[in-house]
Amino acid sequence: MPEHLNPHEKAAATEASWIASRGEALGGEVLVPGDKSISHRAIMLGAIAEGMTRVDGFLEGEDTRATAAIFGQLGVRIEAPSDGERIVHGVGLHGLQAPAQALDCGNAGTAMRLLAGLLAGQRFDSVLLGDASLSKRPMSRVIEPLAAMGAVIASDDGHAPLRIRGGQALHGVEAVLPMASAQLKSALLLAGLYAHGETRVREPHPTRDYTERMLGAFGVPCEFSPGVATVLGGSVLRAVDVSVPADASSAAFFMVAASIVPGSDLLLRKVGINPRRIGLLHVLRAMGANIVEQNKGEQGGEPVCDLRVRHAPLHGIEVPLEHVADMIDEFPALFVAAACARGHTVVRGAAELRVKESDRIVTMATGLRALGISLDETPDGATIHCGALHGGSVDSRGDHRIAMAFAVAAQCASGEVAIHDVANVATSFPGFDALARAAGMGLRDA
Repeated sequence: MPEHLNPHEKAAATEASWIASRGEALGGEVLVPGDKSISHRAIMLGAIAEGMTRVDGFLEGEDTRATAAIFGQLGVRIEAPSDGERIVHGVGLHGLQAPAQALDCGNAGTAMRLLAGLLAGQRFDSVLLGDASLSKRPMSRVIEPLAAMGAVIASDDGHAPLRIRGGQALHGVEAVLPMASAQLKSALLLAGLYAHGETRVREPHPTRDYTERMLGAFGVPCEFSPGVATVLGGSVLRAVDVSVPADASSAAFFMVAASIVPGSDLLLRKVGINPRRIGLLHVLRAMGANIVEQNKGEQGGEPVCDLRVRHAPLHGIEVPLEHVADMIDEFPALFVAAACARGHTVVRGAAELRVKESDRIVTMATGLRALGISLDETPDGATIHCGALHGGSVDSRGDHRIAMAFAVAAQCASGEVAIHDVANVATSFPGFDALARAAGMGLRDA
């Protein structure tokens, strides 16, 4: 939740709720908002590039707007001619200015972790703040490898606020990450732009390569292959136009809804299908989903296509470990698909779900049990058993993806589902409720 809200506004936002219920078969065409990860990175790289970067398809969410506001505090002029459009007047690699006050990331974990890397190489001090939810998320995972590059970052026992000391001489390293995290990898690559020599990052499993692709588009020599990326310090970024594809994580809720609601035939337009973002697509197909790729092309250097999703009976599977890192944000939607699939679905290797906006394993398990579904939790996942969903009340715990997942679950429930604490949906998918209703889902404000 944004920190600039007054206490009354915060209380009202926390109390925001939906009533979701069976609607109609999903149909028509849906264009979900622009990819959040790409929107963040387009602002960041455009800000430190030479020249003017035009961003089309920018996600008008609270998280991405927080990133744009932060770069305004750092002396970067950013225009917003219309919704979904930004013009970033880059100041060059060393042109950022010292902020007059702390930089508020709101609920944006991507912003905080990537900015920790980018700001570690600046000549000035800075402080990164977050809301109550973000302040509980682990930041030692990014502080420690940045410290190995020469950064000096203080925290509150590994949590925000992060106090970054400027004027440090960073040096390139070969970092072997203990976990698969695109945010951590990207933070080190951004710090590597300000480091002496070469920075190479190795991952235990390949993760999203948005930063690597976009660095290349901005003219930075960045070598990468699945699981490893290398950048050379001092590289100059040249402004380039960025066209942001539709967010695969946002499309996930409609993919699952159309798969589980009988009679559905839905077209999702211009969805980004970066190979590191389509884990859910692979898994749903393995469960029996009928999803066809149409009109393949490229948008802003990223592969895109239309996805036609028709209802199909699903069956449970053991989710292949090789797909877990590529769908970590889509697991709330997958849990719903699993609840509606014949048999049981086993999720392993997803311990990262416990340190998201909420502990997503606990939050999804609690909510699904309240709706009649049986689950067996494990430290790094769960086994979800097929069952008959009924009405009830669930608490999203301020987690945007949890709230949207239960809106989907209600489409197959025998009664109404009250979903509480839904205000944070605006961080990633403003207008989700209206778009869901237009597609045929039953959803209204409580």
